[in-house]
Amino acid sequence: MIHAAIYHGPGDIRVEEVPDPEIEEPTDAVVRITHTAVCGSDLWFYRGHREEMPEGAGVGHEPMGIVEEVGDKVRHVEPGDRVLSPFSISCGECEFCRKGLQTSCVNGYGWGGDLTGAQGEKVRAPHANGTLVKVPERYADDEGVLESLLPLTDVMCTGHHAAVSAGVEAGDTAIVIGDGAVGLCGVLAAKRLGAERVIAMGHHEDRLEIAEEFGATEVISAEGEEAIEAARETTYGGANHVLECVGMESSMETAAEVARPGGTIGYVGVPAGVETTDFVATMFGKNVGLEGGVAPVRRYVDDLMADVLQGTLDPSPVFTKTVDIEGVPEGYEAMDEREAVKVMVKNE
Repeated sequence: MIHAAIYHGPGDIRVEEVPDPEIEEPTDAVVRITHTAVCGSDLWFYRGHREEMPEGAGVGHEPMGIVEEVGDKVRHVEPGDRVLSPFSISCGECEFCRKGLQTSCVNGYGWGGDLTGAQGEKVRAPHANGTLVKVPERYADDEGVLESLLPLTDVMCTGHHAAVSAGVEAGDTAIVIGDGAVGLCGVLAAKRLGAERVIAMGHHEDRLEIAEEFGATEVISAEGEEAIEAARETTYGGANHVLECVGMESSMETAAEVARPGGTIGYVGVPAGVETTDFVATMFGKNVGLEGGVAPVRRYVDDLMADVLQGTLDPSPVFTKTVDIEGVPEGYEAMDEREAVKVMVKNE
């Protein structure tokens, strides 16, 4: 038996014993989790905003660990390899995987449910050839590198997807809405793509300090109309590239208001509480484009990993609290109370 975090209803995450995962298909691998995380999107079901989340489900979707066993058809990894995985499982062979849209894989699905969630001691990884990403052997035991790589399982690639979708290029001005882990990684991504000005919008001073560490040239600590007016004033009417990294109706409305006519919003915030489309009228009148959606992590992870390994990219400061597997419920509480930006879970 292994220990894993299990959902038992809003505000109720428990670490329990569950059966060891086993190879069920020849394309499976079993991975012993050494590092994982609690994600901001996990808070939606934790707060009761997702009724479809079944009680008794394993939780967590950001695994990194050591391969223990592989099926007969697994060729890309072998026992002993250090690997990380995107939050979305993908076969690597279908139409959508081939075009870099692995989140729409016809054979894909997410961690948890019938699988052990990634906030556990081990997982069965289906479609291991298409899903698992090997960490080069020379870095496999470098704890600093591993902690810098862990955000590539989700938030760093998601922030990057926002920047790419918004069309950020060298010399541009970009506005990043949201000071959670994805928004902070969006700041990093915009700077990586060469943006000259990156304006981070949020209302938590400690998080905006991280945004400045990540390269934000300006920060706006305000909400609602005050934030919108400040963004418009500093950009002389709005930015051509806006990264929406929250997923609330208010953040979408803000993105529409601060986008310059003819600009593009890259939206990656998991939608929650978006009930109207009033902001669409604002976008329509200004010819503002909307691009984005669920980040295809597998499409981006190799390029971003190369930057981490050469020391030019380090998103690890988004982790402001670390727990072990037994401390996962505490990690949820800390994020729910805004006492942590993102929680790392480390298994011995």
